[in-house]
Amino acid sequence: MTLSEFYSEPLSSAYTKQSRWSGFLFGFGLVAFLDETVFHQLLHWHHFYDKSTPDIGLVSDGFLNSMAGFAMIFGLFLLADFRRRHLMDWKFWISHMLMGMGTFQLFDGTVNHKLFGIHQIRYVDNLIVYDIIWLIIAVLLIITGFLLSRSALKQGK
Repeated sequence: MTLSEFYSEPLSSAYTKQSRWSGFLFGFGLVAFLDETVFHQLLHWHHFYDKSTPDIGLVSDGFLNSMAGFAMIFGLFLLADFRRRHLMDWKFWISHMLMGMGTFQLFDGTVNHKLFGIHQIRYVDNLIVYDIIWLIIAVLLIITGFLLSRSALKQGK
């Protein structure tokens, strides 16, 4: 039995923007939440905004956490609505979640860390090692998500 036999609508409707955005936003928010929780709260490596007092840094962490929560919740609302109307292709959704995670990592590592310099991953002498690992993980998440997405699309045909 093929995937298209499960759908009441044409197969292309299973891969709508809503499904893509749902996974992407959830992944973006999830990794932002994990970043804030692990690197900001548990390890105390940095705050979202380190160019001011520790109190301002803590407030900036709260804004980042709120943004992450909003992205995850909005992504889950889109997911719930999509699942109500379509059969879910979890492989396709997870692929976009991985791409969202990688996009946050890549944006944070390039724009926040290097372009704006609002914080670094960690304040140590050999920062380049952390930067390279951070960006490699980001690119690997995006590539894995992209390849998984292609695989899901090929399976669905």
